[in-house]
Amino acid sequence: MQGDPAYIDSGRPDEADCSYAGGLRMELRRLWQNVIARRAPAILPLLSGDCGDLPEGDDLTSYLQGLNIWFQLLKIVEENAAMRARRMTETREGPAAVEGSFAKVLQGCADMPPELFRQVAGELSVGVTLTAHPTEAKRVTVLEIHRRIYRALVTLETQRWTPRERARLLADIESEIDLLWLTGELRLKRPSPIDEIDWGLQFFRDSLFDAMPDLFRQFNDAVADCFGHAEDFRPCLHFHSWIGGDRDGNPNVTIETTRAALARNKAAILDKYLAVLAVAARHLSISSSISRLPDAAQERLTKVIEAAPPDGGDEYRNPGELFRQAMSAMQRRIKALREGDGPAYVHVGEFTAELRSVEAALAAIAADGLAARLIRPIRWLAEVFGFRIVTLDVRQNSSVTTQVLAEIWDLNRPAPSYGTAEWSTRLRTELAGAGLPWIDRERQSPQARELLDLLVLMHKTRFSVDPQAMGPFILSMTRSCDDLLGVFLLARYAGFGAERLDLRVVPLFETIDDLRAAPQILDELLRVPLARRSLTAGNSRIEIMLGYSDSNKDGGFFCSNWELEKAQRSITRVLAAHDLVPVFFHGRGGSVSRGGAPTERAIAAQPRGTINGQLRTTEQGEVVSSKFANRGTAQNELELLVSSVLGQSLKTKPDPARPEFNDTFEALSGMSQTAYSTLLHAPGFIDYFQQASPVEELAMLKMGSRPARRFGAQSLDDLRAIPWVFAWSQNRHLITGWYGFGSAVSSFRRYRGEAGDELLHKMFSKSRLFRLIADEVEKSLFQVDMRIAGKYAALVSDQVIRDEIFGRIRQEYEQSCAAIRFLNQGAEIGARFPNMAARFDRVQHDLSRIHELQITLLRGIRGGSERGLSVPLMQSMNSISAALGWTG
Repeated sequence: MQGDPAYIDSGRPDEADCSYAGGLRMELRRLWQNVIARRAPAILPLLSGDCGDLPEGDDLTSYLQGLNIWFQLLKIVEENAAMRARRMTETREGPAAVEGSFAKVLQGCADMPPELFRQVAGELSVGVTLTAHPTEAKRVTVLEIHRRIYRALVTLETQRWTPRERARLLADIESEIDLLWLTGELRLKRPSPIDEIDWGLQFFRDSLFDAMPDLFRQFNDAVADCFGHAEDFRPCLHFHSWIGGDRDGNPNVTIETTRAALARNKAAILDKYLAVLAVAARHLSISSSISRLPDAAQERLTKVIEAAPPDGGDEYRNPGELFRQAMSAMQRRIKALREGDGPAYVHVGEFTAELRSVEAALAAIAADGLAARLIRPIRWLAEVFGFRIVTLDVRQNSSVTTQVLAEIWDLNRPAPSYGTAEWSTRLRTELAGAGLPWIDRERQSPQARELLDLLVLMHKTRFSVDPQAMGPFILSMTRSCDDLLGVFLLARYAGFGAERLDLRVVPLFETIDDLRAAPQILDELLRVPLARRSLTAGNSRIEIMLGYSDSNKDGGFFCSNWELEKAQRSITRVLAAHDLVPVFFHGRGGSVSRGGAPTERAIAAQPRGTINGQLRTTEQGEVVSSKFANRGTAQNELELLVSSVLGQSLKTKPDPARPEFNDTFEALSGMSQTAYSTLLHAPGFIDYFQQASPVEELAMLKMGSRPARRFGAQSLDDLRAIPWVFAWSQNRHLITGWYGFGSAVSSFRRYRGEAGDELLHKMFSKSRLFRLIADEVEKSLFQVDMRIAGKYAALVSDQVIRDEIFGRIRQEYEQSCAAIRFLNQGAEIGARFPNMAARFDRVQHDLSRIHELQITLLRGIRGGSERGLSVPLMQSMNSISAALGWTG
């Protein structure tokens, strides 16, 4: 769910905020122009708009590089201005005036029974999942420079600087912009999975570790303001990662990659603990001779100290300073855990228990303030991050698990065909049996050995110092109950027990057909005793993952959203019949086509009763850097996410039954899918897609370690959703965010007449989901440019195909614009989102010129003049992505 400011538009911004942001843009533009004048003076007139000619030759690379830097600087200004605006709002009007804050959500809860709130808050659990999906076009080095510029702008906000000091700060920023120029934004080689692991961990080191205590303080402060007393609620946020565990279609992720991810995750958090424990030890210079400790508190500290005495029997340092000695002892236990030798913690619970002992001892001498400042933040970190930072999920495609199972069966006797009754019978028979046939691992393929080794690793990790180091096995493209049971059987072959498998298998329903089949698949699964015992394990909640990207690619934007809504409702009903509750894991991307939408509105639009205090969501690529690169923004984004889940969970009244809305959704969804499917299956559509977009050239960008296609095939079905969205964004068609909406609304109005018009307006006003869909369609249409799209269409060699496909797209675009104008009372497209429109207007002129250049470059490369053109083409892709705000 996208919380980036580019997707949030609640009206006209404050004039002071506009003035501040405008002044900052002017200041940075001057510094940027200084760098251009020094490094590439010939292109300065082109970048300044003083010349109408497009660059050629050597100037082309410099021009694109300069514009890409400017687009990134604009985003940094927006982030800084948004953070400053939130602080000013809180200063003027109080924390409850800040949209998305805990204080805002709890504003109306003062009359709620504290016990009810305590129950909801106690069950609150929000999971943020970082993925390795290759949608981040910027190098880590470039991201670090961006972060330094952002921090410099924060420093510049203060009014205490003299003119000379301010000039020095601006000179420092100019030097960072100069470094951006000298560094270059393009990757010269594709990142390895290890590079991606280190990329993900950097966000924790840079911002997330520091943001977490701020987040929990905000939460507890809001609770205290609402109910009149403070409570130390358990941390309700946890982090997962697919980086190093997601091998769906990525042959570069191996068992060694996963082991490396586990080791790096553990090392990074242990280093953090050593640093914060050292700070606490330096500060807690409390002398027992001055502040007498009660016996119980002294006993607690002594127990902590004696768990890790100094090496070699040396005397304790800091005699009479038990708090310092306790901190030093905890440092020794963390070091022992990192080095694998000495009095290491056996379990993460030991660490948090010792921190609580120190907190209690400080409270016993009325030093609660020191506990809150120095110890409690460490405990919060430990309760969130454990000895792992992130819980590493594993993801694999059902086609792979099915192939491996068939291969294992073939070692003894021929495997039946997948999907037959014989396959299901053999699968269930072996699952129910006490033992399994012996298999010769030496006769297995590398793919089978890798998968079984992975399951062995997952089993062993459950008995490690932090059992949460590895998470569930997520089965992508779950098509049937047999797919899920196959994973359980493979786990048994890898050594898991026969009565109950200590393995969470999470189905990922992605396509429209799979979303529709999901309730029946889950019902069938829960009737298998071993699966039921393994999935629940004494817990009434079961995790289900929903895919936004592939459902969009499969059925179009409107159909995807409605099928996801229906799937959640149906799954919730089916699980309720088994006395179970779903925890939905939303696989959203950055662009609206892949589920990106304002966080608060997206959560509010979920069917009532499907969240119940718990939710997981993915954060991908450039979304991670836009949300989590800087501490203040990270804290705000996390608060927005958690507060939205909390607010939705506190709503006890069911949504009013509106069967006429559901019927309308069903009708619109069907008509929208028909229009979308008709386009995709039109003769020559694949040729049009490949020639009218840079999808085939995308591999040049080297954004991630994963191939653009799952298994190397050259079909549309096998193309990943990211390049699918990327390509339609680059050529400004953006069909993934709107196509089919116009046909659906037009047909509905034609058949239903005035009554239909009235119903649509009522849905636009009353239905959170319909309003969200319509708003995101309008934003997508605002960024479509049919003039530019027509120039990309001209790249298609077959005139018949070109005219037919582009004609359909243009007609649907006009119908969709008309549908939006009908719903929004005739307002111009984008007029209801002035912030977004202003943001886009700032880049539109330059963006149009980049499209002209990209089209020329594509003609050159496809005409055989590839030499010297690939770097500018990659730069054009980067620049368009930077201007639009996403890649995929």
